[in-house]
Amino acid sequence: MGRSEDPRHWNYWRREVEVYHDDELRKQLAVAGLVLPEADVAEHTDGAVLMMEDIEGTHGTEFSLAEHAAFARACGRWQARPAGDRPWTSIGFLRDYSTSRDVPWQLVDDDAAWRQPLVAENWPAGLRQAWRQLVAHRNELLDLVARLPRARCHLDLWVSNVIQRPTGELALLDWAFTGDGALGEDLGNHIPDAVFDLFWPAERLPGLAETCIDNYLDGLREAGWRGSPDDVRLAVMASGVKYAWLLPGLLGRASDTSHNAYHQQADSHHLFHQRGQALTFVANWCKQALESPRR
Repeated sequence: MGRSEDPRHWNYWRREVEVYHDDELRKQLAVAGLVLPEADVAEHTDGAVLMMEDIEGTHGTEFSLAEHAAFARACGRWQARPAGDRPWTSIGFLRDYSTSRDVPWQLVDDDAAWRQPLVAENWPAGLRQAWRQLVAHRNELLDLVARLPRARCHLDLWVSNVIQRPTGELALLDWAFTGDGALGEDLGNHIPDAVFDLFWPAERLPGLAETCIDNYLDGLREAGWRGSPDDVRLAVMASGVKYAWLLPGLLGRASDTSHNAYHQQADSHHLFHQRGQALTFVANWCKQALESPRR
């Protein structure tokens, strides 16, 4: 996907440069126990180069449940406080990103695609119908998230973008998408993404979700937030619509001779089994969101 010159576009090319110049954001994160790494910016006529400090510590890909809990709590403390608008923060990320993915959507209803061995042998019964419903209600889910209470979000929150220093501070990386989002939307990305790329077992996904959501809410309250926990939970669940594109994309690659998880080759059967479980979890999230009386 090409970079954009529009400061409000989700893929605006200068956004990270602006982030590392934002001292107010740096202070807000620090109060919450989060770190915006130091970075030198070298400006060029055709772009800019960021030279970031070397962050040592435990990478999010190696987090225990307790470390996931601490991270979610810190994110809650950060997002409880209103952040001033910036002309370079993204607007409409969830809708624009999720609907711009070029995947073979028609395969969701293709019998032959679902008969592929990796799919037939590893995906749960009922996933096809659940995903058809998710895709059919995609706009309703996107509208729902857009109506919920707002926050400055990271919008690419997941295990590969956080490192915990030995001191306990959590450094957040890769701010290319940051902007307006629903309170809780970041968790809706962080939780399933840990499984999709094999950094957390699908069998323990419900526990990860419960722990992260509970600790995020605790962090919000610690920072003075007094909103509705149900709205936050609704945002977490409904933002799973971001992954509507992932299942048809996997159907389109199921007959490939090899498969990668986050740039590294993985055992294909294990990968499809884990992703099938996580996709089912996301589909159930979205179903619950659509059935919520608060929608």
